[in-house]
Amino acid sequence: MAAEAASRSTPRPPPDPSPPRPKQEESSIPWRARSGEVSLGSARSPQESAPWPLLKLQNLIPTVKSQYKVYEDAFVEKVKEGILLAREHPVEVCGVAVAAGFILLPGPRRFLLRQTIGRFKTEKQLLTEAELRLKEFSESVEELKKDSTNILKRTGFGEEHLQRGSTNLRSTGRQIQRLVNSTYKVGATAEDLMHRLRTIPGRDSLELRAEQVASMASDLKNQRRELQQKIVKISELGIRV
Repeated sequence: MAAEAASRSTPRPPPDPSPPRPKQEESSIPWRARSGEVSLGSARSPQESAPWPLLKLQNLIPTVKSQYKVYEDAFVEKVKEGILLAREHPVEVCGVAVAAGFILLPGPRRFLLRQTIGRFKTEKQLLTEAELRLKEFSESVEELKKDSTNILKRTGFGEEHLQRGSTNLRSTGRQIQRLVNSTYKVGATAEDLMHRLRTIPGRDSLELRAEQVASMASDLKNQRRELQQKIVKISELGIRV
């Protein structure tokens, strides 16, 4: 007890009046560390460097996905509820389907209107409506007749042109065939002449003429080949030559 009283009676040393040491100023930080911080701060992520509309679109995509998912789930739930309701109440569903058929389909809808609203019309009104419909029907029939007449005329003109064209093609094909036969004859004559000119000895001029005849015979063969191709094309159109 005496020791505790002595410790309490001894005065404590006063606190140090000197102010606390300030933190290391920014000037004392090495310039390399500061440059590293600046470089790290300047290096932005791709999202931060992207343009503003793209960022807005990226932020909007999750919201749109979530809303689409919500609407999709709601639609699926409604379909399931409709199927369950149809299973539980088949008679009511059949009645609704029949009523919808009467309303949506044109034939049953006209029958329904005649049997309901048509009963409130007078005979004169019904006769007037029938005359109007008959007039519209006759006008549509006349238009169809005109169109069919024009189409038949065009078809007749086309058939005439086709017949004329087929006749012209047939005559042209026959002329081409005659030319081909003539080229065969001329080619045979040219080959015979060329052979005779080459068999005469010591005549350079005759040899040169034989070469000219050979070149002309070659040109004649090429022309005959082209004419035969034209005949084949005419035959492919179904016209006999």
